[in-house]
Amino acid sequence: MSTLEIKDLHSSVETEDGPKEILRGVNLTVRAGETHAIMGPNGSGKSTLAYAVAGHPKYTITSGQVLLDGEDVLEMSVDERARAGLFLAMQYPVEVPGVSMANFLRSAATAVRGEAPKLRTWVKEVKDAMTDLDISQEFADRSVNEGFSGGEKKRHEVLQLGLLKPRIAVLDETDSGLDVDALRVVSEGVNRYREGGETGVLLITHYNRILNHVTPDYVHVFFDGRIADSGGPELARELEETGYARFTQQAAAAV
Repeated sequence: MSTLEIKDLHSSVETEDGPKEILRGVNLTVRAGETHAIMGPNGSGKSTLAYAVAGHPKYTITSGQVLLDGEDVLEMSVDERARAGLFLAMQYPVEVPGVSMANFLRSAATAVRGEAPKLRTWVKEVKDAMTDLDISQEFADRSVNEGFSGGEKKRHEVLQLGLLKPRIAVLDETDSGLDVDALRVVSEGVNRYREGGETGVLLITHYNRILNHVTPDYVHVFFDGRIADSGGPELARELEETGYARFTQQAAAAV
């Protein structure tokens, strides 16, 4: 049963005026079987948290810890974090020209599992997973994300999630740019990944609509680089109705 522990995490990004602190002391624990949703206004640091945990070179960790089952994630390279069971579904998945989805998925599975999956069973596994996500089989021969629509890219992110079965999945605005049908299919894919109860999900989103399909155990409000409030699904509904006014007011009163 895996656990991701984020302890007093501070992170900065380099700007023309020098380092700018984005994360200002984030504390969060995600355990297997739990789904945590992080909501917050633009610029609050939600995506920075995702990329800092995953090891994006743009973000510098200035203090704090990130532990995956007690191991220091910050001491690992990006690929080591992935092999350890940490998965990031990006808000804007990148294109990889010249590398087919089929080869990419099998290489990733080989790295995570420690050995190449047997071809016959692997082909069926991929085919079934693509069918579940309404992905045409022809996409297996296309370059990774090249020429894909936004919805197609998000479906392929969830395809990777289902095939690689990471211990902890960080989903950065997986619902952005999805129409109603794509949102339903992607949400069903996330729910299939959660079914075993042996994995944890950190779901970053602006809107309550995906939480109508993927029910969180906890909802956290991110504001000014830290968690400002936590609760259950009712907190997401409150944010949908009232926005972040009370957090803005609290911040103004504290100045």
